[in-house]
Amino acid sequence: MRLALYEPDIAPNAGAMMRLCACLGVAMDVIEPCGFVLNDRKLRRAGMDYLDRLDLSRHDSWDAYWGQGRSGRVILLTTKAEQVYTAFEFKPTDTLLMGRETAGVPDAVHDAVDARVRIPIAPEMRSLNVALAAAMVLGEALRQTGGFSSER
Repeated sequence: MRLALYEPDIAPNAGAMMRLCACLGVAMDVIEPCGFVLNDRKLRRAGMDYLDRLDLSRHDSWDAYWGQGRSGRVILLTTKAEQVYTAFEFKPTDTLLMGRETAGVPDAVHDAVDARVRIPIAPEMRSLNVALAAAMVLGEALRQTGGFSSER
């Protein structure tokens, strides 16, 4: 299981997701460019001392990420998806892709991924915070695939 961030633009959110991945033993991909310097002080503050334990891969662009060859599916979290994440069957080799906080992902990325899922929210609401959404869906994906170790 992996978590990928598409051109993240808010350092504290990226830091929170990095901390999430470090704590859960999930590898992370950051698809650049970022809207902040990746070693930004705010990012380090949000990730605290957990960042040293993070399995992090950086990619210069979507094309560089997509062209590297993957061993599993890329699942996009998007408010535009029909499929609710709790009804989706995750696999241990999936990568969950989070879009930019301010703009999501472009149509080309949306069309390229293997599947799209959404979190059902109240109709009058736009979306959840990206780090909170990542935690919810990653938690469900790990639960389904036995990714939580009882020995930790």
